Amino acid sequence: MPVDPHLLTLFLLTTLVAMITPGPDMLFVLGCGMRGGPRAGLLATAGVATSEAIHVAVAAAGLAALFAAAPVAFTVVRIVGAAYLIYLGVQMIRRRGAGHEEAQAIGGGMPGRKAFLSGFLTNLVNPKMVTFTIAFLPQFISPQLGQVWLQFAILGALLIVLEFAIDGTVGVLAGRIGGWLRGRQAARRRIDVATGGIFIGLGVKLAAER
Repeated sequence: MPVDPHLLTLFLLTTLVAMITPGPDMLFVLGCGMRGGPRAGLLATAGVATSEAIHVAVAAAGLAALFAAAPVAFTVVRIVGAAYLIYLGVQMIRRRGAGHEEAQAIGGGMPGRKAFLSGFLTNLVNPKMVTFTIAFLPQFISPQLGQVWLQFAILGALLIVLEFAIDGTVGVLAGRIGGWLRGRQAARRRIDVATGGIFIGLGVKLAAER
């Protein structure tokens, strides 16, 4: 198997937790769906997923070449990435329901083409998404198995599929999900704290392993 089964399981669980937590991408898709209907929400998700595929490909190509040229660089990237995950966890715990305004920021109706392009460009030029991709994926790569590029490709594909499935569902059911988010700020706060704790624990665990 080209990917370590233990790391793959950990990757899937962590990605699912990250994806179901309301973040900028989900709130953007939510806003598109609320104002443009299910089709706009789904196309906004397609735009986000397309730009994420570019992030994954660029990160995989650059990091795979770096790891091949300097094996010690893998350890450095992994530790720095783990530290970044801990930082994200702390930020999640500290924030106070931030992000709801992003769901309200999209005005008027939203044609499908505009929804796709907006989702694509918003995610593509977001430096936080690039940083997250570079920090996140190497945590689940095992250089000992070889074929680092293939491992990146498999994990990246799974990341994109999960993102499309979850955010796409949010976009299609935007009206109901939007009402749920507006009426349950306390629940969102508990989700942020729980997810932040998971990211901190994951960062500490991965930094200490291998």
